[in-house]
Amino acid sequence: MSIEINGIAHIQLTVARDSNALEFWEQLCHFLGMKTLIKGEDVIYCIGGRTGVLVREATPEKAHHPHDQDTPGLHHFCFRARSMTDVDAAAAFATSLGATILRPASASDQFAPGYYSTLFTDPSGIRIEINFVPGQGHFGGKGRLAEGGSGPASRYDENGLGQ
Repeated sequence: MSIEINGIAHIQLTVARDSNALEFWEQLCHFLGMKTLIKGEDVIYCIGGRTGVLVREATPEKAHHPHDQDTPGLHHFCFRARSMTDVDAAAAFATSLGATILRPASASDQFAPGYYSTLFTDPSGIRIEINFVPGQGHFGGKGRLAEGGSGPASRYDENGLGQ
């Protein structure tokens, strides 16, 4: 037996204390059409677009452990946009927030047909991607999982997917 999920309900992130990360996240979530449900001294929770993002400051004893994408745990996560124009707007907004832009909005067909994205970090170093994939992505057209497609990849790295 299996089920088909209906997206991601929420994600909870822990950020550095005194880093302006809560303000950063609230502004980013509002830009993405989300609304603030919880706003406390050390927590913000925004919902919308069939998901939620809860951001909590680290406890004082763990407040200065920097985020490292190469250790077990979260590497990055990605919001799916509705158009390339939305990705461009999100990249510009992230820049206005002072985010570190790791990859400007650009095409990355090596990840999926028509893949277009931007990648940046929050004040704690957490990587955030915003992407657009037209149509059905890997399930349609020239996608790997479409009828007649090349099937699952055996490799995934900065160069994309490969056999």
